Amino acid sequence: DRLSALAAADPHAVNRRVVIPAETSLKAPVEVTVAGHNDDIACHHNVVVEIGNHAEVTVIVRHRGVANLGENWTFRIGDGAQATVLFVQEWDDAAIHGAQVSFEIGRDATVRTAQASFGGKAVRICQTASYNGPGGNLTQLGAYFADAGQHIEHRLFVDHNAPSTESHVDFRGCLQGKDAHSVWIGDVLIRPVAEDIDTYESNKNLVLTEGCRADAVPNLEIQTGNIRGAGHSASTGRFDAEQLFYLQSRGVEEAEARRLVVHGFFTDIVRKIGVPEISEELVARIEAELVESLGSSPSVEEG
Repeated sequence: DRLSALAAADPHAVNRRVVIPAETSLKAPVEVTVAGHNDDIACHHNVVVEIGNHAEVTVIVRHRGVANLGENWTFRIGDGAQATVLFVQEWDDAAIHGAQVSFEIGRDATVRTAQASFGGKAVRICQTASYNGPGGNLTQLGAYFADAGQHIEHRLFVDHNAPSTESHVDFRGCLQGKDAHSVWIGDVLIRPVAEDIDTYESNKNLVLTEGCRADAVPNLEIQTGNIRGAGHSASTGRFDAEQLFYLQSRGVEEAEARRLVVHGFFTDIVRKIGVPEISEELVARIEAELVESLGSSPSVEEG
């Protein structure tokens, strides 16, 4: 029930193909680790994951170490399949990572994806999705934490090219340190054929210190009026002064109050991912980031 693959980043092109047969139900995740060992030479790889009709599978992809990596991931998800796909970027500080991740969603398939980006000098993930038939349901989640001098970028494009399909996007990020920079761009296209669809995309950013920049651009193009619903939102702000006041008025120390607010900010994303194997890992990584920022940064201002 458990498959794993290890792809070491090197100066040569690497091609991988993973096949999950139809009707297969895997109790444990398929795990892929991309481990980089140097960033002197650019490397790249291409991975195709084929998930058969009515299969049930969770795929976890981890990026670690240091590398100068470009990659392409293609997930072909069969009719009626249920797939959860998680990417965790835990690069060392010097890593540079660019990726294209594509999802081809079959008829009546249910797909949940998540991107968790916590490391690297520059990380840019472009994610696209399209439908091979009606009834497809897509949820895209994201959590990122940008530190001083770090650039984290997520670009999403959902092509509603079939009727009675759904897509829901929820990305949340925190920024701390001078020149920390995040970019989130969400594009949804509803084609004339895509009647009776429902879509919503959301991005929220929480700025912890001075000198950060968060760019958030939601886009929505509707080419038919016969839809169930469509919307988008994006926001960037500092700590909620009322939340901090409420906690401190009940005896919670300021640093602990700030930590609780940030935990609450990310908790909903971790809950929605719904994979026990990764939930504790994400909470621990968020906690490590908070120790650095909230433990030694009294200059954060409420707004």
